[in-house]
Amino acid sequence: MLSSYLAHLAVERGLAANTLASYRRDLRRYIDHLAARGLDTFAQIAESDVVAFLTSLREGDDEHQALVASSAARAVSAVRGLHRFALREGVSGHDPAHEVRPPRQLRRLPKAITVAEVERLIAASGPEDAPLTLRNRALLEVLYGTGARISEAVGLAVDDVPSRDDTDHGEDHDQVRLRGKGGRSRIVPLGRFARQALDAYMVRARPRIAAHGRGTPALFLNARGGRLTRQGAWEVLQAAADRAGLSGVSPHMLRHSFATHLLDGGADVRVVQELLGHASVTTTQVYTLVTVDKLREVYAAAHPRALR
Repeated sequence: MLSSYLAHLAVERGLAANTLASYRRDLRRYIDHLAARGLDTFAQIAESDVVAFLTSLREGDDEHQALVASSAARAVSAVRGLHRFALREGVSGHDPAHEVRPPRQLRRLPKAITVAEVERLIAASGPEDAPLTLRNRALLEVLYGTGARISEAVGLAVDDVPSRDDTDHGEDHDQVRLRGKGGRSRIVPLGRFARQALDAYMVRARPRIAAHGRGTPALFLNARGGRLTRQGAWEVLQAAADRAGLSGVSPHMLRHSFATHLLDGGADVRVVQELLGHASVTTTQVYTLVTVDKLREVYAAAHPRALR
């Protein structure tokens, strides 16, 4: 049943490989938990068994550390999905996990850096006009200018960014195709700064870097002419952040900043949802909490009874 459920998630739901690996690990732990309680069929499992599993996740045991709320919630979601699948497939006549709710998680506001800090970061790409500097600047401009995940940025191919000289694409040269989670792809506009940085990289740097390799369609290359990895892109960002005097900057923080600055500028949350590639607007709405300070500033400046 477990292998059938995981195949269902991979084929019909299109879950990413990393998510599947997490579900497999969580569910194997669940199966071990049931076996330790003498349960080997779905018909034997009661709600109390599922609750006991949740308790064990939060408390830990001799073989496992206690999980934080977010990790425990993921495991419970996997278990709930498994039981729904078993019920649907006729393997079980009841769903003992239906009423078991994942532990509540503290809502953490995404961190963002200011527009001025973004400008400092990009300006710190490296020595002027060196090939790798042009690549670094283009990478940082794309991460911030499109809200791309780091995996989406390093996964770009040259053909995902139409050239200005490609007349077949017309105005499409100012957009990029990103491939996100679950194999979903989306088209995101390219701002002027990102487009200029990519043009400079493609014309003046990428051919020179590619000469060191064996040929690859990847857009962003490492110094040996191969595809830039996620770790390599992370190091590019960290080096620029160090030079700019910024601490704690991550690729995901640039994505948070992209969303926050759009909302601060008046963008609709559903537009931001599409740009980020979120399957649900609920995921995007957490960014609206970040703009509370902005709302207070506007209220204090505009409302006649705001001053005390």
